[in-house]
Amino acid sequence: MAPRQKPVEDIREPVPPANSAEKWTNPEYRLQRAEYEMSRTYFGGEAFPYFDSHIGPGNLATFIGSEPEFAEDTVWFKPCIIAPEAHPALCFDPSNRYFRDQMAIISKGVSQAAGRYLVGVPDLIENIDILVSLRGMENLLSDMIDRPEWVESMVAEINKVWFEVFDIIREKVADPWGGNTWSGFRIWSPGRTAKLQCDASAAFSPAMFHRFVVPALIEQCQRLDRSLYHLDGTQCICHLDALLSIPELTAIEWTPQAGRPGGGNPVWYDLYRRILRAGKCVQAIDVLPSEVIPLIDAVGPKGLFIMTRTESEEEARRLESRIHSY
Repeated sequence: MAPRQKPVEDIREPVPPANSAEKWTNPEYRLQRAEYEMSRTYFGGEAFPYFDSHIGPGNLATFIGSEPEFAEDTVWFKPCIIAPEAHPALCFDPSNRYFRDQMAIISKGVSQAAGRYLVGVPDLIENIDILVSLRGMENLLSDMIDRPEWVESMVAEINKVWFEVFDIIREKVADPWGGNTWSGFRIWSPGRTAKLQCDASAAFSPAMFHRFVVPALIEQCQRLDRSLYHLDGTQCICHLDALLSIPELTAIEWTPQAGRPGGGNPVWYDLYRRILRAGKCVQAIDVLPSEVIPLIDAVGPKGLFIMTRTESEEEARRLESRIHSY
């Protein structure tokens, strides 16, 4: 993507609401902001415009008990499970106020898009990462040792809620090609499509990953047509073999943590080759324009999805012309 030389439409930049909660939940402002930014963005290669509908990454937690804490650039979710054994089963109620807020934003996006852009499924997030929001990280790590059966039952309940919510939202945003896009990592495919993750796995062992995370991931992948796993940071690479062993998982995205080279750096070439050899696709993000061609030359173009951003539309078009031969 790149800044457009000339906006597609003359849309005035909206004035942000006075408080962060309104900024995140006001459908009118969210759509005005999105259309203003899309009108000024050049979408080259496989890039496409879509409305990112999420109210913070992982807002599935607010549909089952967590209260949100709105910040300028993100949303945090407050733990709500104090006494694990006494906490009621996790059930989804479509009348939940935060789910209604989410659906109001999605509905506004669908009605206003009118075929000009897609509307994404929000970045719901799942399994242990949602349980972290509900319980707190330190408490949950202790729970995985002290009450592992309880953790397994909670992950199963979260998975059930995830499917309920995903099905409702996907029906609302499904496009004319029978697919959907996802509000995160700019992916689209025909059929049921989602990004999956477990960022908390940076803090526990491969054995725990196999026990608490893999069963839920397998269930998700089997009920999806296309799935992309967000592998976040070098501390999570120890779980890569487990991910590559899931036949139905389509692709793996790699996010180097802060302070490490970006996704196009040669230090990650072997990681990409390893994923590709296992029959999975790769998404490389934060790739500099100058790194695109060397990356393709090093690992091959098949199964490789690159995200890059240039400083100008002219530079983006030059890069597009260079990759046609691949």
